Amino acid sequence: MKERIIILGANGQIGTELAITLRNKYGAENVITTDLNEPKNKNQNEVFYVQDILDKSSLRALFEQYKPTQVYALAAMLSATAEKYPKKAWDLNMEGLFNVLDLAVEFGVSRVFWPSSIAAFGPNSSKVNCPQYGVMDPNTIYGISKQAGERYCEYYYNKHNLDVRSIRYPGIISWKTVPGGGTTDYAVEIYFEALKSKSYASFLDENSALPMMYMPDAVRATIELMEAPKENISIRSSYNLAAMTFTPEEVAESIKKQIPDFELSYAVDDVKQRIADSWPQSIDDSFARNDWGWKPEFDLDSMTKDMLENIAKLL
Repeated sequence: MKERIIILGANGQIGTELAITLRNKYGAENVITTDLNEPKNKNQNEVFYVQDILDKSSLRALFEQYKPTQVYALAAMLSATAEKYPKKAWDLNMEGLFNVLDLAVEFGVSRVFWPSSIAAFGPNSSKVNCPQYGVMDPNTIYGISKQAGERYCEYYYNKHNLDVRSIRYPGIISWKTVPGGGTTDYAVEIYFEALKSKSYASFLDENSALPMMYMPDAVRATIELMEAPKENISIRSSYNLAAMTFTPEEVAESIKKQIPDFELSYAVDDVKQRIADSWPQSIDDSFARNDWGWKPEFDLDSMTKDMLENIAKLL
């Protein structure tokens, strides 16, 4: 069957690169992208609409026009920004998901992807090798919305047999898109500043070990999950996913292998630090590995080399 894909929130960090990969795979005419604003760099053959995921009537019109087989519901307000605007974040993160799930049932969409996050864990979750099933007590509005969204996705699978799939993303690192207000954004900023000024002041402290992933792995994992046979999918809330864990100090040491005179300092942001302290340091992703063969390709040093090479071309 010919795939027809809609990506909502396509201008974000994941959506930007996911759209490129899906267009290459399925054809640009079969991947419809949307966001609140036009993309900065739009090719002539791309199909793009300015679309608010909270506007259900116009969203229904889009579904009616394109009859999608897959929908990626990526529109969200991220962790640090959400703490500033909790009600707005809840409305966007939850009502947007409700609209997509309702319309997916109405129009018979084959598969829906919705991103969760390690933010769905909390202060009493296991810090090391955090399991798929365990304590989940998020204490940020972003994490609360992700935990609630997971439950709602599984409910729609059980109630309506809607094939919803999800990943609990760790921090995502990319050189192509500007960070969007997340707690792990330092791990992108540090590479740009290493090349610009050979110094960086981290807003997380030197002991902040967090799960991270390079964007090529994140995009590949997303598509691998969506392409896996339905009978292989045992998790209908959201899959744990892991690649590497590191601290700001460890990133700096990796950068120094390429830029020896790079200097790291600290200007800790109390809000972001409290969020980071509530998250796991490492993730057990054995369900993803066993169910659909997940395996990361990048470690810290190979990611650092690739990040610096590509950013150098931009500056």
